[in-house]
Amino acid sequence: MTTDSSPPQLNADAFTLRRRPPSEKLVDTGFRQLSLALASVVAVVLLGIFLVVFTGAREAIATFGLSFITTSAWDPVNESYGAFVAIYGTLVTSLLSLLIAVPLGVGTAILITEDVLPKLVRDATGLMVELLAAIPSVVLGLWAIFVMEPTIRPALDLLHSLLGWTPLFNTIPKGPGMAPAILILVVMILPIITAISRDALNQVPEELRQGAYGVGTTRWGAIFSVILPAAVSAITGGVMLALGRAMGETMAVTMIIGNSNNFSTSLLAPGNTIASMLANQFGEADGIQVSALMYAALILMVLTLVVNIFAKWIVRRLSLRY
Repeated sequence: MTTDSSPPQLNADAFTLRRRPPSEKLVDTGFRQLSLALASVVAVVLLGIFLVVFTGAREAIATFGLSFITTSAWDPVNESYGAFVAIYGTLVTSLLSLLIAVPLGVGTAILITEDVLPKLVRDATGLMVELLAAIPSVVLGLWAIFVMEPTIRPALDLLHSLLGWTPLFNTIPKGPGMAPAILILVVMILPIITAISRDALNQVPEELRQGAYGVGTTRWGAIFSVILPAAVSAITGGVMLALGRAMGETMAVTMIIGNSNNFSTSLLAPGNTIASMLANQFGEADGIQVSALMYAALILMVLTLVVNIFAKWIVRRLSLRY
């Protein structure tokens, strides 16, 4: 008795690829071209904004050069301009507000997503975060002037009395200043960091959580050793997005920072940012002052571009690592 060991013959028709009708190919081609056109519109708009700002800044660039960045004089009478105070204020307020908001935002996201609190409390916290993001910046500026600044002034006085020997607290707080501006920026960027961190934590696969608990780790051990590393690239992207928002925030900061062009390292003294300087002076500017303000706006665009490039690099490195 013989057995046939030859492989079975397969029906070739079962593996015949379905031919797509021309209508489907036309839809795919149209969708691809539409997506490319829309993306090109965004690029063209950004390029147009950059060209308009650069064209307006050329006179100031030719007149002041790089000394515009390193000098702090802003004298429209004598047509002497320097943006160092505004650049310093932009960087200091943005970075310090980020330093405060990141632990608060990520911690709030952990409390919302990881069942640390009762469900009713978690839902209420998430709702309040979303409502905080919807408050207009001018309303937050008014709240900062009439409520926040008088409330925190005793604490600022205490900081001055204890740490007045340091350059950061060597001025007497008398009202609007860098410190209130930093705190109002914390309020404004906190919803961004919290929302993006919450979404990133929710995207972590449930298998990672269960695997961490399966090897005997605690809840907080799983959060800090497994869950946060898995979501760190997305959280970092949200943090950099919040930094860009802080650098470009205008209305609330303008109302509470003091708008002073006198340089001071003290966080208790009035200061200025590029965005608040533009908001205050552009409406009444004339002559080369307009070009100087355009130059400052160009610097702010470059700073924002550098932040975005750095964010892309950080996110890519963290994605490869984790």
